[in-house]
Amino acid sequence: MCATCGCGDDAAALIRVPHDHQHSEAHDHAHEHHHPHEHAHGPDDEHVHVPATETVSLELKVLAKNDELAQRNRAWLAERDIVALNMTSSPGAGKTSLLERTIRESGQAPIAVIEGDQATLLDAERIQATGCRVVQVNTGAGCHLDAEMMYRALERLDPAPGTLLFVENVGNLVCPALFDLGEREKVVVISVTEGTDKPLKYPHMFQAAGLVLVNKTDLLPYVDFDLDRCREYIHSIHPGVEVLPLSVSSGTGLSTWYDWLVARRRAAGSAALEDAAGRA
Repeated sequence: MCATCGCGDDAAALIRVPHDHQHSEAHDHAHEHHHPHEHAHGPDDEHVHVPATETVSLELKVLAKNDELAQRNRAWLAERDIVALNMTSSPGAGKTSLLERTIRESGQAPIAVIEGDQATLLDAERIQATGCRVVQVNTGAGCHLDAEMMYRALERLDPAPGTLLFVENVGNLVCPALFDLGEREKVVVISVTEGTDKPLKYPHMFQAAGLVLVNKTDLLPYVDFDLDRCREYIHSIHPGVEVLPLSVSSGTGLSTWYDWLVARRRAAGSAALEDAAGRA
């Protein structure tokens, strides 16, 4: 097991595109995944106990290597004026449904998506049905995307300059908080069916968030969820972070989300112009 997150030893990423309108399935193949985690083994491949000091050192080494690769991704994206958003949530919070409506209704273009799941092409096929370009990253036993997986997905997807890129991470509110992919911001999606105290249970993710979306507000009359208190919990962990209640099902609040996307793309464009002027 990894010192950082407990991913299985056999975690190997598989980058795929659904069907063959982009690439033939015959050309899809598993790439060797150089998983940055190191493991200690004894005779007959039995695991050896790693002292706490060595575990901490290994964890720092893993994260440092990932951060180095993330910076490479960030530079690649910036050169192409691509705004990448790392979408994180627990399983079932509604990330994929949110992306489907966003692609169809937001007016943003071009849009591309990197889908992260342990297995299947199901979410990628849903995104592809909207007409959006998408690749699927299957992480196997891995519980999060990392910067190396992101790099290889970008190679396969090859998004056009100016693209709004959504990266739908594996459903997990723990490890994705630690692993920078090179994105501009993390967007955390929670739902009212998960409980008011979700931010207190997973503080690192909410500390890393650039935006928190509270989905399924159409169910508020039927569940025990206190929206105001949840907002207070989020701000106790990350003061000032924007919290947007919405319902993908009913459409409530989606216009505010779309406005946020427009503002982020404009801000990215302004930053790129300032950076270019500074280099001139």
